Amino acid sequence: MEIEKARLHKQIELAMAGQQAAFRYLLDSFWTDVYAFQLKRTKNEYDAEEVTIQTFSRAFDKLHTYDPQYVFKTWLITISKNIHIDLVRKKNASIQGNTTDDSHDKVYKIADDTPTIEDSLINEQHLAQLLSDIKQLKPPYQEVINLRYFQEKSYKEIAASLDEPLNNIKVKLLRAKKLLAQIIQSREA
Repeated sequence: MEIEKARLHKQIELAMAGQQAAFRYLLDSFWTDVYAFQLKRTKNEYDAEEVTIQTFSRAFDKLHTYDPQYVFKTWLITISKNIHIDLVRKKNASIQGNTTDDSHDKVYKIADDTPTIEDSLINEQHLAQLLSDIKQLKPPYQEVINLRYFQEKSYKEIAASLDEPLNNIKVKLLRAKKLLAQIIQSREA
């Protein structure tokens, strides 16, 4: 247990330093917990996924405020709960428009150009098979994969095109690449 705690804290420190692999580790380690929490609250897969993406986006942006004295998962769930409450309030108030704040317009420390294991797997596939695999993803993930790899848009261009915060795009693309790599690996197994 102590070894796991030490590893988690090391990954958090590496993420604070902008290391892509550490962001991926945190996303992979806690995605299911945050998503399951939101699925119970929203009772809707799409909404749960969107709130989970926003949770990691905000968490990665505010990672420097995390106090290691507290449980990281609890910190993430608290962020997730607050995002959901905000969204419900805004929906109930029927406010239209962009629901982000100015802090999302900054450039974030999630690395943009380092090829990952998932990138390598994706790049090795034949185009026809790859397109078939991509079609198995949910539409929002298909869209970010298409914009990034087929239209070769930058994260900033994708964010502008989809009218979403930059950090949301980065988290969504991380998740899309992981899911696509799993589809490819399961097909090859």
